[in-house]
Amino acid sequence: MSVTIDIKGLPAERISVVPSPLAELGMALHALSEPGHHPELQGWVTAVSSRLDPCLADRLCEADFLWRTTFSDVFAPFAGLPGRRGLPGGTLAEELDLLDKLTDEQFVDVAMEFTCHDQYHRQTVGPLGDPELRRRALDLAAARGAVQERFARRLLADPPTVRAWFRQLVLDCDEAFFADTWARLQPQLAADARHKTELLRRKGPAEALASLSGAVSLDEEAELVTIDKLRAGRGITGDGGLVLVPTSLGRPHLMVLHRYGWQPVITYPAQATRPKTPTVEQLTRRLEALAHPARLRMCRNLARSPHSTSELADAHGMSAPEISRHLAVLKKAGLITSSRHGRYVQHQLDLAAVSRLGSDFIEGVLR
Repeated sequence: MSVTIDIKGLPAERISVVPSPLAELGMALHALSEPGHHPELQGWVTAVSSRLDPCLADRLCEADFLWRTTFSDVFAPFAGLPGRRGLPGGTLAEELDLLDKLTDEQFVDVAMEFTCHDQYHRQTVGPLGDPELRRRALDLAAARGAVQERFARRLLADPPTVRAWFRQLVLDCDEAFFADTWARLQPQLAADARHKTELLRRKGPAEALASLSGAVSLDEEAELVTIDKLRAGRGITGDGGLVLVPTSLGRPHLMVLHRYGWQPVITYPAQATRPKTPTVEQLTRRLEALAHPARLRMCRNLARSPHSTSELADAHGMSAPEISRHLAVLKKAGLITSSRHGRYVQHQLDLAAVSRLGSDFIEGVLR
């Protein structure tokens, strides 16, 4: 399961690495609404939340499905511009001007993104022009509460007014807390973008894309970028470009914009050191390996000290071939290590790998 981007015929010069203040504001709003996703930002979240004006906090609740449930493409308006070669603006004001260039239909589609996942990769009229999609969007908004339902109805009834409301909300967030945050983050995001651009120029797209995350790879022969995620999707650059947007507040999320007719965008966590994370397939294999009761009991022995196959067979009342099959599953999952001592091979549980399972699982489902 993964999201892919077809980049056939895409020259390296149409791959751009550019920070986006509007995208980072979206990440900031997400961190404020879902602090559990970002424990390393606890201090920042507490500081901002404690001084947030109650009226602004209430307004944020009205449209929190733009950044809480999904990462709405409203925060990447450059990707929806004609020609599909737009880039993020250098300032929040510039990006809001780009947002104003989207049509009402585009704005409503991206704002109601959480209600139309199954339409994301298709060309559709959207809830503004399709009565059935409108009904479904309102039903799903109502399921999130009366506040969200009212916002959805306002959006569908009068897009220009809601667009003006959203623009003012962004400006008020900038004044309240984001301007200071962006001033602190912008230099490190710019440095990361310069580094990735230089890597792209010197080593090529495969090296540059792999540097974004262990979950991103490029099949150069097929000209296909694969992003390992617990969802399926497909985008295409066509005659447009590919934009890579670094984020400081977004880890562990790795977002891929692959909306039909829009320029593909990968928003990746920018940081100096990035621990290697298992693929979705590896994570699934590890969880399945530990789900078997016999292997789970074996782990108790293997966690305490190295054991040979015969020792485990004696301890568990099983044959050596049965033990070997269970050990092979654990070894393939990367949960045990083996070393030879004389005539015998000793097996031991990799405690570091097992202890990371919780964080690996959380990162995998949030990626």
